Amino acid sequence: MSTTRATAMLLRATTPAMRSSLATRAAAPPSAVLRCIPNAAASWQPTAASAWSRGFSTTPPEGEEKKEAADAAAEAEAEPEADAAAGGEADEAAELRAQITALEEKVKDLNDQTLRALADAENARTIAKRDVGNAKQFAVTSFAKSLLDVADNLTLAVASVPTEELEKPENITAKTLMEGVVMTETVLTKTFGQHGLKKYGEVGEKFDPNLHDALFQMVNDELEVGDIGAVLKCGYSLNDRVIRPAQVGAIKAA
Repeated sequence: MSTTRATAMLLRATTPAMRSSLATRAAAPPSAVLRCIPNAAASWQPTAASAWSRGFSTTPPEGEEKKEAADAAAEAEAEPEADAAAGGEADEAAELRAQITALEEKVKDLNDQTLRALADAENARTIAKRDVGNAKQFAVTSFAKSLLDVADNLTLAVASVPTEELEKPENITAKTLMEGVVMTETVLTKTFGQHGLKKYGEVGEKFDPNLHDALFQMVNDELEVGDIGAVLKCGYSLNDRVIRPAQVGAIKAA
């Protein structure tokens, strides 16, 4: 070990008074320094020996032992708190998941209710639109039915007078009157057509139970079975809806 290093170690291990004395002699020759070491060792007090032992002892100081014990106790106390905190976080996460599930179910129910409400509103709108359309198309149904008897009477009046009778000179007045009746019937039929009221039912048409009422059956070799052989009253439909079926006689097999 060198003289300078020995001097430094002695300075660290001695009391302030001894350090001052050694520092004064540091500049002396090495032999002089070595001669003073026994004297310095002899004058060491217990305090210096304790300082030397603290510098080189492997046993931890009492303060450090207390500190380590305090740290260990703090860690032991912190572990249950950490476990409790972790358990609390797990419970909170489970509660949040339950709330999310409940909210999702609520959103699903609200969405279903909204869709049903929209469907009901659409159905109501469709029904209202259809009712309005029907009201426009069939508002005159009662009025049209009341005019059908007028049309029937005009048709019967025209058919009641033979054409040859009207051609006689003495029936010139009746001919003029009949022309007026025919014109009235023609205008009435045209007016019916303008408002969607159509006349149907003629001899030779196929019998349709949705359009015709068969009052009797008859035999006619000129017509096929199932044809209409006679028309008692013409039928009328308003905007393709039957308001009065035609009263006819149907052809049957001989």
